[in-house]
Amino acid sequence: MQKNKLTPRLRRSPSLLCKIDHVSFVDGCIIRNQGHETYDSRTTTRSQLSRDSFHTRICDSGIVYSHQFCSLCDCAGNCNLARPVPQRITTVTVDNGVKLEVLDWGGNGRAVVLLAGYQTAHEYDDIAPRLTAFCHVYGITRRGFGASSRPHSGYTAQRSAEDVLQVLDALKLDHPVLAGHSFGGEDLFTIGAEHPTLVAGLVFLDSADDPTLPSSAYGIAEVDTKKLPASMTTPEPQPANSSFQAFRESQLKAHGVMEPEAELRQRYPVNPDGSIGEDSTPKWVRDAIFAGIQKPKYSNIHAPVLAILTAPLPMDEQFKKYQPTTADERAAMEPKYAVGEAFTNRTVQDLKAGIPNAQIVTLPGASTYIFLSNESDTVREMRSFVAGLH
Repeated sequence: MQKNKLTPRLRRSPSLLCKIDHVSFVDGCIIRNQGHETYDSRTTTRSQLSRDSFHTRICDSGIVYSHQFCSLCDCAGNCNLARPVPQRITTVTVDNGVKLEVLDWGGNGRAVVLLAGYQTAHEYDDIAPRLTAFCHVYGITRRGFGASSRPHSGYTAQRSAEDVLQVLDALKLDHPVLAGHSFGGEDLFTIGAEHPTLVAGLVFLDSADDPTLPSSAYGIAEVDTKKLPASMTTPEPQPANSSFQAFRESQLKAHGVMEPEAELRQRYPVNPDGSIGEDSTPKWVRDAIFAGIQKPKYSNIHAPVLAILTAPLPMDEQFKKYQPTTADERAAMEPKYAVGEAFTNRTVQDLKAGIPNAQIVTLPGASTYIFLSNESDTVREMRSFVAGLH
């Protein structure tokens, strides 16, 4: 990602009335932090604003711009906040005292609903704008995360699927396509098996595996990590927390992908000095979700299915990437490769056995955040899939 040499200044935007959390823009000139500091957009830089822990711009009628400041700054679309897209945020009551955040990126055509796992629906802020070219895109943040309610119960796969159905009913969506990542795949399995007539199709974003399977089910030998090249075993450094941009760049360096800033701001508070605090989602929420998983009933799913899966890089490419220096290191990499291959193969096997007509796409070297590492591939496959639905 190319950094700007100069910090862009905010561009005046006539007749703009919006908010950034507790901040108001009036005619693009004055930014008022409700009783705190007042900024003039003609002289205030984006970096000055970021120190005050602003999240997303919420315009009148509940519309927000998921990529902060980009339409107001002079970066000409070259900064990390490019592609600002109007996004409407609402909440839907799904249970007694439980509300879920619902994002609406707009678009034309069939409704596509994006379901997250251990993140919020803002993890789709980068790809959703591209999907609006051929469908109307929504996103749901599951209970326990971000702006959704965090009750003490209701984190099973069954209850999560019921939450999703409540949102679909409230939005009056007719036969939408559901797309899920991580534990969003559990929602797809449950709804697809128990309510097959309510959806037009299911898209598994590297989430079509059976999460109840033990490692022994994959028939793989244990990897001797001590013999692997140092480049494969070096402990992952702590993410930089001086700013969200630094955090995202450390994600990119360590994992090859970085989450949208709006997603990070949903989960991490900002300290008075501008640095990022600890993840605000309690560990018990994630533990409760994992404890509530259930075995997928592949054969009960009759809706059209697209599964986009990760697969390990071929061994010759892994040798180039990790640079083993001895024969022992090269030999140790073989079973490590076999682990990833066995996982993908088992998922493909289960899909073909239970859903013979499922469309399966494997992307070697992709991150499990497949919609971030392989955004164009994901858009292409989803476009083709949606276009082929009746």
